[in-house]
Amino acid sequence: MKLKLKRIAKKDGYTIGKLYINDKYFCDTLEDKDRGLQQSMSLDIIKKMKEYGSTAIPTGVYAINMNIISPRFKNKSPYNDYQGRVPRVMNVKGFEGVLIHIGNTAKDTEGCILVGKNKQVGKVLEST
Repeated sequence: MKLKLKRIAKKDGYTIGKLYINDKYFCDTLEDKDRGLQQSMSLDIIKKMKEYGSTAIPTGVYAINMNIISPRFKNKSPYNDYQGRVPRVMNVKGFEGVLIHIGNTAKDTEGCILVGKNKQVGKVLEST
């Protein structure tokens, strides 16, 4: 399975994207501000450009792991069917614990990728 996130609206405080699964549109996404980070940059450069809790992950290619139980989401009802498993983006330089999860605004992201429908400016709705 291949996930592709295409960032389509890079705004001052958030980034809207479209998530594709095997090249088929699946949903919209919301991330923190895209500060131009690239996976190919050194860790030092990423750390200098990153603002904790308000920066989208570097553009690049990453593996996704579905075998890690999230301490934050394991007891939340939308994740009961998955025993608390949330897609985790692996080996993101300068970031830890990057998940793909529910949420509505950039305040809900802290570097993670939120999924839903971009029906309001700066938000994704129907996230669950």
